[in-house]
Amino acid sequence: MMNDISSEVETWNELKSTTGARIDVGRAGTRPLTSNMLRLRLDHAAAIDAVYSEVPRELIEEMGLLSVNTLASDKVQYLKRPDLGRRFTTTSADAIQASCLHAPQVQIVVSDGLSAAAIEANLKEVYSSLLDSLNSLGLEAGTPIYVERGRVGSMDHIGDILQPEVLVLLIGERPGLLSASSMSAYMCYKPCIGKLDSDRNVISNIHESGTPPAEAGARIASMLKAMLDQRRSGTELVF
Repeated sequence: MMNDISSEVETWNELKSTTGARIDVGRAGTRPLTSNMLRLRLDHAAAIDAVYSEVPRELIEEMGLLSVNTLASDKVQYLKRPDLGRRFTTTSADAIQASCLHAPQVQIVVSDGLSAAAIEANLKEVYSSLLDSLNSLGLEAGTPIYVERGRVGSMDHIGDILQPEVLVLLIGERPGLLSASSMSAYMCYKPCIGKLDSDRNVISNIHESGTPPAEAGARIASMLKAMLDQRRSGTELVF
């Protein structure tokens, strides 16, 4: 009987080790353990900070990104009006039109989205890996863009302006209590206003405890190459 119990405990501990989710965390009477409660409060605070913080301007300048703004004038409006994060101000649309290479093979776009922490933590490694992988595949990238307070749909507006063959948007994910610095890469073949979510592909959970940033860059490049070869994306893409 004791052997059965020991085996069950060992199996349960193995399962717990495969996830960062809060399972079997214990309690003190009817309340959570103090250590677990403090960790919960710390993770919750990190998630809030990720949403309301800003990507350092030094990082944007260091990466050589053209910085543009959506119609969301501040973070509060951005959170309340997702639609405003999908379109650009006239000034920003004109800047994209005037400063960026038109009809590039690959257009790279970066946005803080719902986690500036994700961009700060992962962008350099993902971007470097992505450029190296594109180069090895013989693909050329256009002028990189940073979208402040952007939503996924902002890639469609850029598609209308620049008409790239494929576009990848590296954007901060909505933070959770497991990770506040997770990035996603949304990709689309010939993006334009009116595209559906089913027309896009995504690699999500890019962070140190998920998909490693360097690996993500290589996977993004491979998927973009498949889109170019097949001239399609989304649910129709075979990858």
